[in-house]
Amino acid sequence: MRASEMKKGQTVRIDGKLYSIVDYQHVKLGKGGAVYQTKLKNLADGSIQNVRLRSEETVEEAYLDKRTYEYLYSSGSEHILMDTTSYEQISLDDDAFGDGQKYLKPNTKLQVSMYEGRVVVVDLPITVDLEVTDTAPEIKGATATNQNKPATLETGLIVQVPPFVKIGDILCVDTRSGQYITRVKE
Repeated sequence: MRASEMKKGQTVRIDGKLYSIVDYQHVKLGKGGAVYQTKLKNLADGSIQNVRLRSEETVEEAYLDKRTYEYLYSSGSEHILMDTTSYEQISLDDDAFGDGQKYLKPNTKLQVSMYEGRVVVVDLPITVDLEVTDTAPEIKGATATNQNKPATLETGLIVQVPPFVKIGDILCVDTRSGQYITRVKE
């Protein structure tokens, strides 16, 4: 495909590496032709690179096989997932998950993108609900806004929470930032 046909979120292959197009901008330079200033995310290591492409340049589009998997369990640094349609199980190591395992509990649905049979991206749900297993006691009458305390959740994740949160509460946590969003009503 030509550089002028790119879209945000598309996956492309440049110099044998897979990239996701984060952003691009059509730029007219003083002398010479127009170029596309693109921001690409390397799917192997997550680094962001700025690349200039001439509008007539061709880029190889990479088609990812996206499937829904269910997280089953972890054993050491090995994480077992099951395809929800074929019930086939795959095993991934810590590198494939990054810090995502802190948000996973059994039966969590994940979006797994594969390229040529190899896992390249594991997308966690945007938010997860986790139970508080340890935190300081509730502080009565604490109404100051920035008085947060640490809370340990059922997966071992530690987040900063408001003073009214207590052991046994279910919290909604953002997996992109690792921050507390709200208490979940039961």
